[in-house]
Amino acid sequence: MRLFVAILLSQEMTDALCQTMQTLRQHTVAGRFSRRENLHLTLAFIGETNRVAQAKQALSSVQADPFSMQLDGVGRFRRDSGDIVWAGLRKNKSLEQLAQQVQQQLRQAGFVLQDRSFAAHLTLGREVVLEDGFDLRSFGKTVPAVSMQVNRISLMKSERIQGKLTYTEIGFVGLNNDTDRKS
Repeated sequence: MRLFVAILLSQEMTDALCQTMQTLRQHTVAGRFSRRENLHLTLAFIGETNRVAQAKQALSSVQADPFSMQLDGVGRFRRDSGDIVWAGLRKNKSLEQLAQQVQQQLRQAGFVLQDRSFAAHLTLGREVVLEDGFDLRSFGKTVPAVSMQVNRISLMKSERIQGKLTYTEIGFVGLNNDTDRKS
């Protein structure tokens, strides 16, 4: 089973990202855009494992208070086959600390994670080739500064169902020892 830990997005933030993708599509030559139901913020990518119970146990040790996060522009990771275009989030110490803590708890439970700095981003599209002359930086200023409250983190399963990449929540932990926990 392919697993990752994520923050699932509010309806309002998802709506804003879908509108951004719709407008961005009009300025692309090629690319695959994220499906609405797959939009999320990855805190840690676990990868292939059958250790679901251990992952849930590690996440149950996370201690963090709820906080707010806000959309902030767009950017891209350049790739030869087309760029990964993402929406950014305003710099947020609470979010960074949560990601560090999630990763630390998973590593302590014996999971091997990628060794790279956390870069908060919401993937909008992959293998994206923009029209010549399209100014992504200026376009990023049109993204609404939507905020949402983060109250929980989710353990997600990634799989292909009838050829579609599908993410399913298989567990979550409420922040601040919230009693709203799912095993």
